[in-house]
Amino acid sequence: MIVEQIWTGNAYRNFNYLIVSPSSGEALAIDPLDHQKCLELATRKGWQITQVLNTHEHHDHTGGNAAVVAATGAKLLAHANAKNAIPGMDRGLQAGDVIKIGRDVELEALDTPGHTLSHVCLLSRTATPALFCGDTLFNAGAGNCHHGGHPAQLYDTFAAQLSKLPDHTLIYPGHDYLANNLGFTLDREPDNARAPQLLAQAKTQDPNTPLVSTMALEKEINTFFRLRSPSVIATLRDAFPDLPEDPEPKLVFLKLRELRNNW
Repeated sequence: MIVEQIWTGNAYRNFNYLIVSPSSGEALAIDPLDHQKCLELATRKGWQITQVLNTHEHHDHTGGNAAVVAATGAKLLAHANAKNAIPGMDRGLQAGDVIKIGRDVELEALDTPGHTLSHVCLLSRTATPALFCGDTLFNAGAGNCHHGGHPAQLYDTFAAQLSKLPDHTLIYPGHDYLANNLGFTLDREPDNARAPQLLAQAKTQDPNTPLVSTMALEKEINTFFRLRSPSVIATLRDAFPDLPEDPEPKLVFLKLRELRNNW
């Protein structure tokens, strides 16, 4: 499996992706907002985009659909429940559905509500799993729930699905928010050992060749996985004095998401 992470350079800091079969050159474009970059890269490499997949229905993920489909004839895939929000869908995905790219690449659809209620992440069936997570999981952060989502469902997605993925799973998010998210980590957990080093790196990294984190690293630096950290709970109590003595992880997650909304 070939993974091309495409930095759009736009104000929203989007990443687009091409997932390619090495044997056939067939490619899946994930959230190809910058259709020109996606199409030009595929042409330069001699690849054929045969499928487009939207992780969810927001325009900064669907805005390039029409141009890519017009140029390639690709089929459009998204969450089955997004059919009224994403024009021209050819295939609606449910949990466990498999997307095949050529003969040698398979991605499994995960139903991951929270950022929106019709959001899918893709998990590669490879020796080193890769998670293409749209706006559900960011490096050191979690998606917001402002436009059609719900934080309780986002917590359920983190707790029941993402946290159980293998530690060596590679994380490919829909945006580069690493530096800002690490700032929030240190605001919430000032004694986090790994975050300061990564923050210095994030501030100087070239987004065309960004850090690709793993689930193990996310569990070290992502506050939304660190729900039992004494430091996280202590600083949370400063903001919410009525927090119980031993708060449930779901409550910690919801309060962190509330704070992050205005941070």
